[in-house]
Amino acid sequence: MPRRHLRVTGAAREPLGAVLRELRTKLDVPGEFPADVLAEAEQAAAEPPWLPDRDETAIPFFTIDPPTSTDLDQAMHLSRRPGGGYRVRYAIADVAAFVAPGGALDAEAHRRVTTLYFPDEKVPLHPTVLSEGAASLLPGQTCPAVLWTIDLDADGRAESTDVDRALVRSRAKLDYAGVQQAIDDGTAEEPLALLKDIGTLREQLEVERGGISLDVPEQEIVAGDTAYELAYRAPLPADSWNAQISLLTGMAAAELMLTAGTGILRTLPTAPDGAVGRLRRTAKALHIEWPHHVPYSDLVRSLDPRDPHHAAFLQECTTLLRGAGYTAFSGGEPPALATHAAVAAPYTHCTAPLRRLVDRYASELCLAACAGRGVPEWVLTALDELPKEMAEGTRRANTVERECVDIVEAALLKHRVGDVFDAVVVDVKERQPANGTVQLTDPAVVARIEGAATALPLGERLRVRLTQADPGSAKVLFAPA
Repeated sequence: MPRRHLRVTGAAREPLGAVLRELRTKLDVPGEFPADVLAEAEQAAAEPPWLPDRDETAIPFFTIDPPTSTDLDQAMHLSRRPGGGYRVRYAIADVAAFVAPGGALDAEAHRRVTTLYFPDEKVPLHPTVLSEGAASLLPGQTCPAVLWTIDLDADGRAESTDVDRALVRSRAKLDYAGVQQAIDDGTAEEPLALLKDIGTLREQLEVERGGISLDVPEQEIVAGDTAYELAYRAPLPADSWNAQISLLTGMAAAELMLTAGTGILRTLPTAPDGAVGRLRRTAKALHIEWPHHVPYSDLVRSLDPRDPHHAAFLQECTTLLRGAGYTAFSGGEPPALATHAAVAAPYTHCTAPLRRLVDRYASELCLAACAGRGVPEWVLTALDELPKEMAEGTRRANTVERECVDIVEAALLKHRVGDVFDAVVVDVKERQPANGTVQLTDPAVVARIEGAATALPLGERLRVRLTQADPGSAKVLFAPA
């Protein structure tokens, strides 16, 4: 089944609580933080081990996140350069200012690796006194940050990068819908209005280098008055513009690491010819023209996710993103694989340290590279094991995401076994073309279909009958009606 993007909004709802608790047990998800970890976090929040001397609290930073988010990793300020071009200031939460290497907090973060998102609760990487308190870039709060200053030319190309520690203070917590509205109606002031200008330029550069950003609608779990509901959320242009700032920073970080000769990259090999060949067969089945002289990246950008045929193809495109991993290197020699095929450039994760373990280390590597000094010993010591830790943590996060959606879908449909729904076939198994995946229009369910008499019509509308919906086993199954 194609991987589904997922957002979770709202508060806890029963009776799924028991099923979700059972899932956390099955997946060995960490529970409450140990007492010594909480004590260390409380102490660090009250008296951070150290704070930077540089004060940049006069810069009016702002954050862009989902409305309910309180673990705010990034804050930005955008401006025009006097001689032309742009300046991107990107403040990243400085988790290392609160987490002592080798302490209880550090050890627990290595055990958890990532923040996990369930419909009824979040299992954070760090105690909330830090991740949603002292270390979070909340509006009006002075925080230590890793401050990136990236100067761009008039075309949006990076000309210089500086990374330093500083105290910052965000002025506003914005959300995507509000940002989009303000930019569209012309009420956004320049630091925010420039997000569209810079984001669009960076999107154009992504096209030039052959990078790919898939515009695949997200499945969203929404807590209603008495139960969970599902909805589809189409990404807004503001989502992409904001993502381009993070991509810019991740690319700049990778270049710093490669120049310094020590680092950890987020890598993705080029898709094998067989996978691209399968996509070409899929495009033909979906009546999508793909001339041989047209690059895959150009084709993807020409598609409209509102068209069922195009939506099905975009779902299939996610299969080319499998195989991403983390590659650590030291000693001056770059790794054999140093690029991320979807970014079409060297890239690393460095902008979400409150929610992802590796980003704290990436910040330290870039700070050392920019200052021309040695990498801290505690970073070098952890470097070899980080790729394995991140692989395991990412695998668990992906499993949580997939199973949570399956559980909510089953709960939503459990009283409708035997009912007939309108659906679109979004995936067909190559070796078992009578089986695949369908996407319902209402409710917003994506689930397996089996038992067709002939090959499923990829990208076509189909009437399907619900044959199974069991929240306990997270199973939803359809058959052709």
